[in-house]
Amino acid sequence: MKLAYNVATTKENATLEQDLEFCEKHGFDYVEIQMWKLPAYLEKHTLDDLAEFFRTNHLKLLSLNALEFFNNRSKEDEEQIIQTFKEWLEIGKKLGAQYIVAVPNITEEKFLHKDIKDSCVELLREFSDLARPYGIKVAFEFIGHPQATVNTFKQGYEIVQEVNRDNVGLVLDCFHFHGMGSRLVDLKQADGSKIFLLHIDDADDYPIGIVRDEDRCWPGHGVIDLDGIFSTLKEIGFHGEVCSIELFRPEYYKMNPEEVIKSSKETMVDVISKHYEIEEPINQ
Repeated sequence: MKLAYNVATTKENATLEQDLEFCEKHGFDYVEIQMWKLPAYLEKHTLDDLAEFFRTNHLKLLSLNALEFFNNRSKEDEEQIIQTFKEWLEIGKKLGAQYIVAVPNITEEKFLHKDIKDSCVELLREFSDLARPYGIKVAFEFIGHPQATVNTFKQGYEIVQEVNRDNVGLVLDCFHFHGMGSRLVDLKQADGSKIFLLHIDDADDYPIGIVRDEDRCWPGHGVIDLDGIFSTLKEIGFHGEVCSIELFRPEYYKMNPEEVIKSSKETMVDVISKHYEIEEPINQ
């Protein structure tokens, strides 16, 4: 398995340039770029500069994150979201991105399950059609939050099955799997090939439905059943090409960013290596 780093883990405490430098130094294979970090980079650089970095270094771009809150929106909002997706496809093509991550709506407004599913399927199929000529896949991420319209693995997987496109699959984020009580029995019934991205993280011991992003912690330092998730993934044929760490813990934002990236890799390896062989870069 190769290792990826989501730049949300250092947030504003590191520039994108620093994220890339330290990820390369500490042997990460891929990076996931949060698109809100790109404008600051482009104040001093160009997309061509970023593309050149990926061409000339071991580190490559895994995904662009995240097209947010796309479903059950007004027609005007949908049009803007689709336009943003088109722009990201152009960026992704230039930088060599494999995936664009799409995140469901989080809202206090109430929608029936059928209406949520219908909206997600319609938009994900449109994203699929738009992305196909670019060779970029759409990774749909359910969110383990009580106000997220899609908040369990089972619900997200059913939507991906209904979409039924080879370039649309799921993000399985271990924190979101835990956050609203997704069940291993549902994961065991899934097709591992429909899981495109795997995010590793852990969480403090709060009750289901209360845990929030800021409660994420280093893998192996919390209460999420990571061993259960990873062993089940192996059972269902998830071959483990890449696993990415994504944390949003405020105290980590106060740390030296290189130490965050170094600790991210060390804690990832401790958990993952019990289930998958880690592919280290040749120069490490």
